[in-house]
Amino acid sequence: MAPFFRYLLLVFMCMGLAACSRLPPPVHESAETVKPNASSVSALARALAPLQQANAGQSGVALLPGGREALAARLGLIDAAQRSIDVQYYIWNDDVAGLLMFDALKRAADRGVTVRLLLDDNNTKGMDALLWEVDQHENIQVRLFNPFVHRHFRFWSYLTDFKRLNRRMHNKSLTVDNAASVLGGRNIGDAYFELGQETLFVDLDVLAVGPVANEVTDDFDRYWSSESSYPVWQVMSAPAEKVSITERANEVRRLKVGRAYHDSVSEQSLIDAIQSGSLVFHWAPVHLVSDDPKKALGLAQPGKLVIDALPQLLGTPHERLMVVSPYLVPTSNGTQFFTQLADRGVEVRILTNSLAATDVAVVHSGYAKWRKALLKAGVTLFEMKPAYSVGQVSRPAFSGSSSASSLHAKTFAVDSSHLFVGSFNFDPRSARLNTEMGLVIESPEMVSQVWDNVQNALAQSSYQVALDPAGNLIWLDHSNDPPIAYKSEPGTNVFSRSAVWLMSKLPLDWLL
Repeated sequence: MAPFFRYLLLVFMCMGLAACSRLPPPVHESAETVKPNASSVSALARALAPLQQANAGQSGVALLPGGREALAARLGLIDAAQRSIDVQYYIWNDDVAGLLMFDALKRAADRGVTVRLLLDDNNTKGMDALLWEVDQHENIQVRLFNPFVHRHFRFWSYLTDFKRLNRRMHNKSLTVDNAASVLGGRNIGDAYFELGQETLFVDLDVLAVGPVANEVTDDFDRYWSSESSYPVWQVMSAPAEKVSITERANEVRRLKVGRAYHDSVSEQSLIDAIQSGSLVFHWAPVHLVSDDPKKALGLAQPGKLVIDALPQLLGTPHERLMVVSPYLVPTSNGTQFFTQLADRGVEVRILTNSLAATDVAVVHSGYAKWRKALLKAGVTLFEMKPAYSVGQVSRPAFSGSSSASSLHAKTFAVDSSHLFVGSFNFDPRSARLNTEMGLVIESPEMVSQVWDNVQNALAQSSYQVALDPAGNLIWLDHSNDPPIAYKSEPGTNVFSRSAVWLMSKLPLDWLL
């Protein structure tokens, strides 16, 4: 075939793929939230009732810094469910943790619990048969947010529909009986719960009860019924072979890591922990912040975004600001913001990933070029080491792993009064492209707890980035006495550093 005709055929193929990439409007079956009533209140709601009566108008929040307890909280919530479970995640992996969660949801549905599962479609490749099987249960509905039309050749979808597919649902929440919810930075997968042999993510979640849990349910309803939410049957075909969730979950339980993880989860039920007082909540005013789901279509109105709500709820720092963000891209506006705070005498401390610890080097390029400006302004910078963790011990003994660590927690602490925990990174993608959510907690006790956990771990878990007398960057390792000073980014080579330098020269910040 002559080159001209080959080119013409390629053009027609791309045009055909572009035409096939258009999504029809979603078909939403009726699936309203199951609201509790006076004659039918769940056991979880009854266990929480005395605490809520003693703290009228406030919400209770418990930190979940460790991966083991974070998965245990989710499984405990699902096991306690009697009426409804609403689940919303950016990533749900087909691994030990993912299968244990799928199996727990199926067992809850077998008890008659209504389960709604909303997943962003960006990371579901290869899981169509599994998701189809989950959706077949009469009490479970699965929807995909902003789905790909081409299930197997997703690269083509990006080529023909990049503007839409570049926007993702980054929200993460699990809510049971409208009474309790887990929110934070963790997705569902072994790496987020300290289980596995590869990179383990250091993360932070909270278990929230009270009025804010009901707000999370209402927010889930917005996403569930949005124009970007599609039932799985509308975007995929029935698989050729049937998948058994129960059999696959039993298989992972027979694995060494599956048995160890299962044995590590507390045998005490969540309800028993609440009633005995072994699960301690901090009671305070708690505010849900969540993007308008229309953000995924580029149609959100000004003032309807997390980036708009956070400054109002967190307030202006007067004494200190701590930012923990794994993917930090300050841009010129963010750098100016931090500089102005430092100029007013506010102590600004930032913790992000080092190049050796990050799992997304291109994002590091959007941060690295601003380091000198931040340091010259008086901002204190720390970068996570690739083999340590922040806060409580996050490497369980049963993992048997020498895996690297990567920061994944997203939290901001303002003065001694306000704390944010959620999915929002300090980068343009979280601000303008992806949908995000989180909680603003007005609790001096929780601010102090998070601040102290981070501060106490910094010497062992991170490098402090500084400027030498000549104005060059150095990395100080305070775990040694005296501290070791590195003149280049520790744990990296000239090729990785050169690649980051090259990417930092490209106009990529808006994508990061």
